Amino acid sequence: MENKQPTIDDLGYESHMGLERQGIGSAEMTIKALSFLDNLNDISKTADLACGTGGQTMVLAQNIAGSIIGVDIYPAFINVFNDNAKKLNLQNRVNGIVGSMENLPFQKEEFDLIWSEGAIDSIGFEKGLTHWIGFLKKNGYVAVTCPSWLTYERPAEIEKFWVDAGGSIDSIGSNISIMQKVGYSLAAAFVLPEKCWTDTYFIPREAADKALLEKYPGNENVKEYIKENKFEAELYSKYKQYYGYVFYIGKKI
Repeated sequence: MENKQPTIDDLGYESHMGLERQGIGSAEMTIKALSFLDNLNDISKTADLACGTGGQTMVLAQNIAGSIIGVDIYPAFINVFNDNAKKLNLQNRVNGIVGSMENLPFQKEEFDLIWSEGAIDSIGFEKGLTHWIGFLKKNGYVAVTCPSWLTYERPAEIEKFWVDAGGSIDSIGSNISIMQKVGYSLAAAFVLPEKCWTDTYFIPREAADKALLEKYPGNENVKEYIKENKFEAELYSKYKQYYGYVFYIGKKI
């Protein structure tokens, strides 16, 4: 059938394909996180896991030396990633490959830095950090963003949203304890500001959603997908004092 109806997942990939970032964050916060690292040089190796189309990866490449490999499970994202590297004339040291952050195809202790924005909660904070530490050199760094509770109080509506979404969300203190237990010393932890949700994610995504409505007029899956996105944005507006994305930066002991 030629006019196959897109699934909710299909629409998610399609609408995120043209976004500079596929999740919460900003170039400024990527650069801020980098300021806590002290070990990178021309021969350093960095892996950006669940890199998407490389919005943050290209910022990394413009601010650190050495080679960077991006890993994402979606081939279409990697195609855009490698095109973006070429456009910025970074293809000699920035390369994207298709792969899973849960089963990395690298050598042990290969990397000086492992980076991952907005993805580790999908596999679990402890599981991700435990798997990735084996691929870091001694004194290598991990830098990840993860949704976290900012308060002890957790309104039922927003707690249910995170449970239903399937991602893991814990307190900042619990995540720092996990990081230390796994074998990292804490270099820094800081909360991403509101504009990382609104200006660099929700607003561009809303524009992409409007384009989907025009492309698939009357499509029920599109309506449902956009409804879910609006609900997520409304919840953030209502409950943003209770949760946020936090950058966690650890050094392998």
